[in-house]
Parts: sequence; structure tokens; C-alpha cells
Amino acid sequence: MQTNPIQIALADDDKDDRLFFKEAFKKLKIKSEVTTFEDGVVLMNYLNNVDRILPEILFLDLNMPKKSGIECLLEIKKTARLKDIVIAIYSTSASEQDIEKTFVLGANVYIKKPDDFNNLKKVLSEVVTTNWQFQTDKLNKANFLLRL
Repeated sequence: MQTNPIQIALADDDKDDRLFFKEAFKKLKIKSEVTTFEDGVVLMNYLNNVDRILPEILFLDLNMPKKSGIECLLEIKKTARLKDIVIAIYSTSASEQDIEKTFVLGANVYIKKPDDFNNLKKVLSEVVTTNWQFQTDKLNKANFLLRL
């Protein structure tokens, strides 16, 4: 049984999306600590501070000002201390190009932002309860895109 809270982070420039995300975790009653960031620069400053506890799962929006989700993903995967963070791309885009690019760059899962709160809770629960770290050896594009 889980004793320590799961460390979860969300980088998303949409204030409402950050609020709904945090609220969904409260409703799920998953023992977690959720930290949110309004852009990629703030996220990377946080992650690059060696005194910070790293998230176990990072939900990363692709379209953010200052530093995009793709730029963050590239930086994370190139940094030894950060490269093992599970990354869930969390975007309004369902573009095959975005899905392919993030798959190739090493994201663990791609989630199109759900259109309502119940679907948001369902998708977050699915991501947190699936052990993506141990599935990456068998990762293929068919199971990379989480469709709920």
C-alpha cells in the first residue's frame, strides 16, 4: 500500500486547466502532492534546482509561452537528473505530428485534454495507476496515446 504521496506536476499556461487538474486529484482521493507551473521557464527553473523533490509524473502541455512543452521535454531528456521522470504530454492537440514527435522524443504517454471533469478524473486515475516506467520497454505508438 502506498504510504508516501505521489509527487505530481503539471505545466500548463491555462489557469482554469491547472485549477481543474488539482481539483480532479482531490476528488480522486489519490494520495498525491500536486505542484503546478504556469509556463515552461518556471517549470525548468524548479526542476533544475537540486534541492527540489522531483515529480514522479509530469503532465506537460505542449503550447506554453516562453518555453514550449517540446523544449521542456528535450531539456528534461538531456539532463541526467531529470531524464527518468515519467512524462505525460497533456495537450488540446490531437495532431498526429505532435503525437509522433513527442513519442520519438521520449514522452511516456500522450493525453488529449478531456472535454469534461469526469473524463479528466478518469484519465488522471488511469495515468497514475498505470506504471509507465516499467512499460517503456514495450512502448509502441499503439499504446502511447491514451484514449478514454
